[in-house]
Amino acid sequence: MSTFDRVLPEISIIFRKHAENVKRMAPMIVNRDLNGRVRLIVAETWQEDAAALTALDAITREMHDRLDPHAFAPDRAVLFEEKIDAMIAGAPHFPLDGVKDVSVIDRLATEGNWSSIVPETKGIPRTVFFSIKGGVGRSTALAASAWALAERGKRVLVLDLDLESPGLSSSLLPDERRPTFGIVDWLVEDLVENGDAVFDEMAATSTLSHDGEIYVVPAHGADPGEYVAKLGRAWMPKVANDGRRESWSQRLQRLLDALQARWTPDVVLIDSRAGIDEVASACVTDLGANLILLCAIDGDQTWSGYRILFRHWRTTGVVRDIRERLQLVGAMIPDVDGAAYFDGLRERSWNVFAEELYDEVAAGELAVGTTWSFDESDEGAPHYPWPIRWHRGFAALRSLHDRIESVDAREVEAIFGPVVEGVLDLMCGDGEANHA
Repeated sequence: MSTFDRVLPEISIIFRKHAENVKRMAPMIVNRDLNGRVRLIVAETWQEDAAALTALDAITREMHDRLDPHAFAPDRAVLFEEKIDAMIAGAPHFPLDGVKDVSVIDRLATEGNWSSIVPETKGIPRTVFFSIKGGVGRSTALAASAWALAERGKRVLVLDLDLESPGLSSSLLPDERRPTFGIVDWLVEDLVENGDAVFDEMAATSTLSHDGEIYVVPAHGADPGEYVAKLGRAWMPKVANDGRRESWSQRLQRLLDALQARWTPDVVLIDSRAGIDEVASACVTDLGANLILLCAIDGDQTWSGYRILFRHWRTTGVVRDIRERLQLVGAMIPDVDGAAYFDGLRERSWNVFAEELYDEVAAGELAVGTTWSFDESDEGAPHYPWPIRWHRGFAALRSLHDRIESVDAREVEAIFGPVVEGVLDLMCGDGEANHA
């Protein structure tokens, strides 16, 4: 009996065995439903072709024998559709490994889709602060970076998209300056065409900036109201009267575009939800981020989580669309034995990047031409951590606003300097050279 993880590899084996008939009937779709069961979708022209029907019967019987209970019975395992190309274009999909012109459409219960990568945005650069696990100082790093960029005269737009655990705004805004509404309010009101009612009251400027500006858009307003009830509706898709469907992440993209037009920042910093859920998926893959900072502390859970995500990108064939935007951040580098800790972090980071993201380079050969690979010691490589030193004064986000208000710029530079400089490089157009 097969398990879920063996379904697609087994189908690849079956299809290669029947390669001649598969090639003849291509393009084809392997449709995996919400329960994890698979069936085939082929063009309806083959419904009248005796040889094609015989081949499909053989393929689906073998699928049922090898994949049960993850395959439909042969008499229910094939759907005939008029326009196969249109189905592929209209749904998230990825190629079946090792089989040309066969795509997999994966039906998921959530809106999150880590295998659909929106191209990089043009114009105002967007940086996402992401971590596979919480508690690594991600939000603190974003807040300190926003302050440092504003001190250099930049206009910074900050979005708190950690919707299920909001709090970033408390590090940049005192209670009396928090706006009336937040992102969740807009997402809910937008469902009933009432987003404009809250839009102008969902951002506030931080008093911490002196030479530039920090515009903060929190997850919720000063009075959260029925936040749990609103949160349960924020991720809803919007369906127009003419039937057009707009996913929640597309609505979020529309909101971000409007916020940029309203506040005209030099850079956008986005605080993502930690982990592999639909909010994090929207932040990392759906908002056109130019730079994705992967905050990490050294530990088995960190590398297991990033490996799962990287392998998914590789398996679904989108790794080339996102890997050049990634940069590891070594969070909370300890004061004691920090050098040894950093070396271990870099080594394990390189192992994961090399195995899942980098192009394979044969032993003794150099990475040349279009090969995308890096040595472990290459300081310009995405696996080479940008260090953030642990500091007691920045360890508690709850008191960070007061901490930043009296902070010494040299202290921020010493702790968060590599991250700030990396974002500045991106803004100046040097990011491609440094992060690709």
